[in-house]
Amino acid sequence: MSLHGIGLILMAALTGTASVVLATMLVRWWDRRSGQVRPRLPQGLESSLKPMVLLFRDQVLVDATPPARALLDRFSAPEGDWTRLLQWIGPRFPDAIEALGRIDRLGRFESLGKTGSGSAALRLVAEGIDPGLLRITITDPQAEYAGIVVDSMSQQAMEEELDLLRRSLDQTPMLVWRQDAEERVTWANAAYLRKAEAQSAEPIGWPLPRLLDSPRPVPGAGTRTRRASLTQNGAVSWYDCHSHQVGDQTMMFALPADAAVRAERSLREFVQTLTKTFADLPIGLAIFDRQRQLQLFNPALIDLTNLPTGFLTARPTLFDLLDKLRELRMVPEPKDFRSWRQQMSNLESAAATGHHVEEWSLPGGQTYRVTGRPHPDGAVAFLFENITSEMSLTRKFRAEMSLGSSILDNIGEAVAVFAPGGQVAMTNQVYRNLWPAAADSLGGALACWQAHAEPGPGLEALRARLSGQDGSRDSGLIRGPGGQLLGWSVTRLPAGRQMVCFRLPDPATQPEAVDQHLLAAGAAT
Repeated sequence: MSLHGIGLILMAALTGTASVVLATMLVRWWDRRSGQVRPRLPQGLESSLKPMVLLFRDQVLVDATPPARALLDRFSAPEGDWTRLLQWIGPRFPDAIEALGRIDRLGRFESLGKTGSGSAALRLVAEGIDPGLLRITITDPQAEYAGIVVDSMSQQAMEEELDLLRRSLDQTPMLVWRQDAEERVTWANAAYLRKAEAQSAEPIGWPLPRLLDSPRPVPGAGTRTRRASLTQNGAVSWYDCHSHQVGDQTMMFALPADAAVRAERSLREFVQTLTKTFADLPIGLAIFDRQRQLQLFNPALIDLTNLPTGFLTARPTLFDLLDKLRELRMVPEPKDFRSWRQQMSNLESAAATGHHVEEWSLPGGQTYRVTGRPHPDGAVAFLFENITSEMSLTRKFRAEMSLGSSILDNIGEAVAVFAPGGQVAMTNQVYRNLWPAAADSLGGALACWQAHAEPGPGLEALRARLSGQDGSRDSGLIRGPGGQLLGWSVTRLPAGRQMVCFRLPDPATQPEAVDQHLLAAGAAT
């Protein structure tokens, strides 16, 4: 090839290269001037970025791009693709549900979704193309003309974590939902959706109905709790509702509280039963907690102590109540205030550590029995009982017993009463003077009589009579301590008791008995 041919080829190549460079420069200059800079996408990525577009005719899906179909496949709704789309649109575009119902009049509607954490705001455009034909386009304004390359391992980990969180929320028995500033439900878990479907006779849509009257969180106050009820088919279910503010949204958590409500109702009924029982008791009751503050009392306490009802309902402390009783002269008169305080402190400490009983003799002549008992968790209970009648009866009984003993001590006979078991139930002073070594049982008494009396038929007959060997004789004569002649007699008393009397015989009235005893004693010797 000649040099001329080679030169023509080089000139053509240079001319072509210069044309390409000049065209590229012109394109870049035009893009800068028009302000439209098209970012360069990685090779093979531009073809994979497709818009999310759905085409509906009378709410029936006609066509959709692959990303839009993938979006609908994430939801399960037997009503159709339109309901699936509303389930996704409702939480993100609260105003779009109402606008889609008026799209025939609006013609076109555009909405910017709520900004989520870590993601850009989405844009929804709904256009009525023909009557009954609706096109919905969902785009990310910040991702237009841009491709995002994601690490496959990171995306897989995030998807697995998202799936775990979604399954956990759907399987939890508590109701979880989210509300916006207008208290519209923007998201709910599966348990909430099941409850909402059971409450409504028709298929539910967005926004979802509110099931519970949940508490409103106070900014800066953290989580608030409130108990709410839900009636379904005549049955009432109770929930403990917790609210937590997250940005301009409010997360709600409703934990089943039926067991707690039943336990509280049982406890309340039990307390009411105890209250009614305490109200009928004639004994005054006052229960103090571990801080010694009055927590429970019954009407009998007011009747016995004359304490004002308003004073008791104000829940006074134990020492305030005791001071009030002292003012009303319903406690024993103390010698001085210091000894009174010490006595009350001893009463409180003794009642807190164990069973403690005191008897108060009041200035008005009444007698109260005050009982202190410890209760769980450091509490203490005091019982006030009016025992004036009981004490009067006891004093009367003791006086009668003392009178009977005085009468027995002043009669001329020695008397001993034996119980059915052989115990000595009673003796008088004459008997104790006659038999100085008196025992406390029938066997001991027989041994005493045998040791201090002379042997003879009379003593054997007394032994046989008391031991049950021979019950034919109820009286006789023995020679007692010091050789004096004594007449004995045995008398049966009620409840199996036996009374033995020893007395000096009267020769004027019983000469024959004395002579027979002397003859029997002489024959024995």
